[in-house]
Amino acid sequence: MRHLARRLGRTALLSSAAALVAATLVATPAWAHVTVHPTTLPAGASDIELTFRVPNERDDADTVGLQVFFPKDLPLLTVDVRPVPGWTSKVDTETLATPIRTDDGPVSQIVTDVTWTATAGGIAPGQYQDFEVAAGSAPKQPGAVVFKSLQTYSSGEVVRWIQVASALDPNPDSPAPVLTITPAGTSSVAAGVAATAGAPSSTQWVAISALVVAVVGLVGVVVLFVRGRRPQGSGAGDDGSGPVPPSS
Repeated sequence: MRHLARRLGRTALLSSAAALVAATLVATPAWAHVTVHPTTLPAGASDIELTFRVPNERDDADTVGLQVFFPKDLPLLTVDVRPVPGWTSKVDTETLATPIRTDDGPVSQIVTDVTWTATAGGIAPGQYQDFEVAAGSAPKQPGAVVFKSLQTYSSGEVVRWIQVASALDPNPDSPAPVLTITPAGTSSVAAGVAATAGAPSSTQWVAISALVVAVVGLVGVVVLFVRGRRPQGSGAGDDGSGPVPPSS
C-alpha cells in the first residue's frame, strides 16, 4: 500500500507541474494594455493617423471611457477625431503663450487631451476597440511621444496607463502608449525592427519568470521521484524494522 501511495503522490506532483507549465504558456499572452499604432514614425511625417487600441481586461465590467493626454514637449499641432459608433468624443485644447511657427503659419493652440465616452454598452469583456485620430504631421525632432491614458470601467475603476519606461524600471506594470519619432529618412519598418530587437517586453518578462518557476518546481519533483526509487537496505521491510516476510 505504501508503494502505491508513493506512486500516486509522484504522479500527482508530476501532473501538477506539467499543468503549471501549460497554464503559464497559454495564459500569459492574454495580458494586454492600451497601445498606440503605429509605434514609430519618421520625424516630420505628414498626414499621419494614430490608432489607440483599448482591450477590456476585466471579466465583470465594460470599458466605458478613455482619456488620452497629448504631450506638450513634442506636440501634435492639429488633431481630428474619427467618430466611433456608440461613443462620443471631446477634444480639449490649450492656447500657447508663444505660438509655434510652422510651414503653414503660426499655431497658437495645441490639443491637450481627447476623451471618448460610451453612449451604449462600451467595450465588453474579451473585446477591444480602436479609437483613431488624424494629425497634420509628426514632430520634426526625434524623441518619444508619450500618450498617458486613463481607462474607465463601468464598475467605477480607473486604470492609469501613465508609467514611462526608464533605466530603473524598463518594463513598468502600467505603461503609457509611446510613439517613437525616428530621425527623418528612417523607415518605420527598420525602426520597428530595431525597437523589437531590444529588451523583452513586460509580457515576455512575465512569461519568462513564470516559466522559470515552473521548471524549478518540475526539477524538484523529479529529484523527489528519483530519491523515492532508491533501493532500500536488504533484509528491511517498508518501515526498516525487520525482514520482509516471504510472499505466500
